[in-house]
Amino acid sequence: MPVPPGAGAYQPTGPHHAFTWPRQPAHLPPRINSRRPDFPFPPSSRPAATQRMPPNPTQPRRETTTTAQGRGTSGICRREEEGSMAVDEEEAFEEVDPTGRFGRYADVLGLGSVKKVYRGFDLEEGIEVAWNRVRLRALADRDPGMVERLHAEVRLLRSLHHEHIIGFHKVWLDREAGVLNFITEVCTSGSLREYRDRHRHVSVKALKKWARQILLGLDHLHTHDPCIIHRDLNCSNVFINGNTGQVKIGDLGLAAIVDKTHVAHTILGTPEFMAPELYTETYTESVDIYSYGMCVLEMVTREMPYTECDSVVQIYHSVTRGVPPAALKRIREPEVRAFIELCIGQPRNRPSAGELLLDPFFSGIDDDSTGTLDAAGSVVA
Repeated sequence: MPVPPGAGAYQPTGPHHAFTWPRQPAHLPPRINSRRPDFPFPPSSRPAATQRMPPNPTQPRRETTTTAQGRGTSGICRREEEGSMAVDEEEAFEEVDPTGRFGRYADVLGLGSVKKVYRGFDLEEGIEVAWNRVRLRALADRDPGMVERLHAEVRLLRSLHHEHIIGFHKVWLDREAGVLNFITEVCTSGSLREYRDRHRHVSVKALKKWARQILLGLDHLHTHDPCIIHRDLNCSNVFINGNTGQVKIGDLGLAAIVDKTHVAHTILGTPEFMAPELYTETYTESVDIYSYGMCVLEMVTREMPYTECDSVVQIYHSVTRGVPPAALKRIREPEVRAFIELCIGQPRNRPSAGELLLDPFFSGIDDDSTGTLDAAGSVVA
């Protein structure tokens, strides 16, 4: 059958058939490259292998790869075969820092009352980092000078270098968005709260090792010149590298830098872990010791303090009246219970982090103790 001029046809070439596009008539302008987003032909006139339009380079997008087991997993890039062409589609950053060194992905690693933590990437070092965003507009409405003070405080935190404190890489203020951004290192196993929930049976030795490392970090903060008060210490702000057991204090974006009097005046924190004097707006670094005691309570019981309270108001009344969390009464091991009570006592009676490191509670953590903690916090063989 004759082929009309300017038309294409299937031409058998053995067992395989190749498709030939119609030749462009001389009176029409040259055909636009079919790989471009403005390809003029409707999708139905193209082979199935090229139906999907290329991504808009101005729109960030995530790609999903499918493993051999059929599960979808997020990937930094995906390699896709289209005919004989291989197309690499890199995952786009949602934003980059002013220097262009750090990029932020859409993945949320953690979420707090005023902060979101995203997965980030350090292009210079080639490592993943945590991109922290703190919303400041509400704070600025209450105290216009707070934004600048907080920015200055976080800049000082960059000078901290300690094996049990999450490292700071960079901090900057996005005035237009009302957001304080800071880049920190990221731990492989997430927060201690998440890790403890995944591993319900741990040895007494492991628990004490975690608790001791937190104290080492606190001691470094409190003996720093000037003194640094964390103000929001809880198990979601303590992070762990599960393959080594190394614990690090993080979420220092709300820390306070105080003068020689070691007195601060701003109310910030997580209600279940806030010391009573935090509500009076006059406090010292001993508020971190109180929060630390609540962290140990949570590590032992795998339960947030004051779960018996139905509201923040009830928590406030219990804390300010000196009523301990109900979970403390369920701890049957006297040594553990006494140590927690020491930490959450009256401010004048709370030991410093350095003094707690010498407490008999930490004796024997290098031996071969095999006791474990059950869900109620008692020691069982």
